Amino acid sequence: MSDDFAKEHLHHGLRKVREALLGKLDGLGEYDVRRPLTPTGTNLLGLVKHLALLESAYFGMVFDRPFPEPLPRWDDPATHGTDLWAAEHETREEIADRYRRAWAHADATITALPLDAPGHVPWWSRPDVRLSTVLVHMLTETSRHAGHADILREHLDGSTGTTPRHAAPAHETALREAHCAKVERAAKAAAG
Repeated sequence: MSDDFAKEHLHHGLRKVREALLGKLDGLGEYDVRRPLTPTGTNLLGLVKHLALLESAYFGMVFDRPFPEPLPRWDDPATHGTDLWAAEHETREEIADRYRRAWAHADATITALPLDAPGHVPWWSRPDVRLSTVLVHMLTETSRHAGHADILREHLDGSTGTTPRHAAPAHETALREAHCAKVERAAKAAAG
């Protein structure tokens, strides 16, 4: 497999999962995109904000191609966790646009550098990396958070699928409820 093919394959996957994640905000009100939906406060807009920071750092600072906007320092305890939720003064549009700008910056780095380009991730135990490692890491990280977003969105309004076009129709509610009841019965039976 050629490096160009591998890079394009990974990059294409990253682009698709970014769009899927951002699409999870579509059709929801401000409260629903921001409210904590897990005991740790995980929320849809926070996932987008978090990934904007990660992309701008991993494809910026790591390859000495700094993102042109201010970012919290990775080693500053005062800003730890602030990328995982949106303050009331931060708009959905600002956060989504920052994520798109982080994509553009990351895409420029991915396009400009070969897969074996060296980088340095100071917060990793083995900090000397290659673009290929960071690209796989960010595809994995973004996919992981897109999975979180899938579950959060389903919890909010029953919407599933990677895009609104793939969302299950509303008439499937009865089928879903019957399926969940069957799964619940099996869980109870297995637990004794």
